[in-house]
Amino acid sequence: MNYQNILCELRENILYVTINRESKLNALNKATLEELADVINYVTENDEVRGVLLTGAGEKAFVAGADISEFQNY
Repeated sequence: MNYQNILCELRENILYVTINRESKLNALNKATLEELADVINYVTENDEVRGVLLTGAGEKAFVAGADISEFQNY
């Protein structure tokens, strides 16, 4: 799995997923949501994954919410 906005690592049957938009306080934009949806599909189709740990990059925020800079596009 190779993504632009998230990092994934499978260790001992646990998939570690990191939202990696630290400069935006890990705000969720359309691309990030699409990547997370792809990860969910991967998990549902992969019997090796027994659990998922979701985290955000950096020390300031897990996820700031929606990336409001994209609101004007909708």
